[in-house]
Amino acid sequence: MRTSTAGPEEKSTRDVDKSARSAYLCRPHLGKITHLMYAIVEIAGHQYKVQKDQQVFVNRLPEEEGAKVSFDRVLLVEHAGDIKVGAPAVSGATVSAVVENHLKGDKVLIFKKKRRKGHQKLNGFRASLTAIRITDIKA
Repeated sequence: MRTSTAGPEEKSTRDVDKSARSAYLCRPHLGKITHLMYAIVEIAGHQYKVQKDQQVFVNRLPEEEGAKVSFDRVLLVEHAGDIKVGAPAVSGATVSAVVENHLKGDKVLIFKKKRRKGHQKLNGFRASLTAIRITDIKA
């Protein structure tokens, strides 16, 4: 049989840990818990994970600046823990966006060299991009 050496006014360490743990678990959340809706959408041959009000840089689109675009090839939609996966796309799901501007990406340098031959070649490449802002996700 175990005996406790702690007096009536003293708490053992096990009791303190248990009360602190229960106070931590029972504490209400201070902030509002929100579940952001996200989708995986195919735009111009690439797949992007997008959320509402997110800015995404995609391959150049033919639309003008300020134009509204809609993408119906949505591969996955998640909202509040409910996940819908398409085969290959979710039926009825669309992602709406606004074209913000057209720009060129950072320069990528390609350097090739053949050793002991004195042969060097330097090429550069800048991707043509379109900045879009996601306005709405409908599932």
